Amino acid sequence: MYTPLEIDGSVGEGGGQVLRTALTLSAITRRPFRLINARARRPKPGLAAQHLTAVRAAAKICGAQLVGDALGSLEVYFSPQRPVTAGDYAFNVAEARPGGSAGAVSLVLQCILLPLALAPGRSNVAVIGGTHLPGSPPSDYVRDVWLPALRCMDIKAELTIARLGWYPVGQGEIHVAVTGRAAGVRVMPLVAVEQGALRSVRGRAVASRLPDHVPQRMAHHARAILAKSGIASQIAWESLDAACPGTGIFITAETDRTPAGFSAFGKRGKPSEQVAEEAINEFLSYLASGACLDRYLGDQILLPASVADGASTFTVERITQHLTTNAHVIELFGLARIEISGPPGKSGRVTVRPQ
Repeated sequence: MYTPLEIDGSVGEGGGQVLRTALTLSAITRRPFRLINARARRPKPGLAAQHLTAVRAAAKICGAQLVGDALGSLEVYFSPQRPVTAGDYAFNVAEARPGGSAGAVSLVLQCILLPLALAPGRSNVAVIGGTHLPGSPPSDYVRDVWLPALRCMDIKAELTIARLGWYPVGQGEIHVAVTGRAAGVRVMPLVAVEQGALRSVRGRAVASRLPDHVPQRMAHHARAILAKSGIASQIAWESLDAACPGTGIFITAETDRTPAGFSAFGKRGKPSEQVAEEAINEFLSYLASGACLDRYLGDQILLPASVADGASTFTVERITQHLTTNAHVIELFGLARIEISGPPGKSGRVTVRPQ
């Protein structure tokens, strides 16, 4: 029987990253953990609705014993009682808080997808909540960047966005089909050092319960900025139904290696053109860095790399606190040694050596 691992949730970025990574690794390794100071560095410490949903989702797939699974809880004990089991699962972030919640569906999914992908059998997962929110991976990014990057490592999952969910109401919905693997079949390592040639830039500007000119202007301005830089693009616009108004633009860049993603969100009083500029400027910054992985994929790829059949090496546009925090928790579980070369906030190189 494993001794529970003691984890301080205030380390590194001090948010939900520590908890999410611990949940994923505990479900995979069946090692229990006790986390204290959950989200200690956030304005409202403790578990919010999306974190509570992630805890309960991870517990469901491995029959974990739970203590501290309550809104605002600063301490969580999580102890898997069986191996991860493939199956049909549904989770609704709104159920975690009276009055509902627009908590991010992508963060719930990221806790459980890798454990399900390593379990025998096929899983179908539905998550209801916020699909496109600032501060978390939009569902477009998950579908067009994260999952294709995982397929490079022989992890297979497909995502469908059934309905958009914006802040503050949420009520969006994603469906994910995860292909498991036979026992003992390892994940392929990722080697992505050179950015390679830019093949295409595509994306969409989306709005709900707003005039059509809002997404139209975003798409037009994004294409115009790229054209001035000599970059052809296919950026469409859409008006789609949702439970509340919302708008954003979601860009995917395809290179010879892994895809990269860039997003920006609108709000009252913010011009559509400014939203487009934020996303495109982020893309141009990535392109100029020469790195393979964008700043978000850099930390999100660490978990699958830590269970791969060999060392992974990649360059990342920016060494973020999420990346270093993720690396810290992975090393606490003893799954891999992670070498990060480069200054914080700048581009760098990462090597993950599974133990």
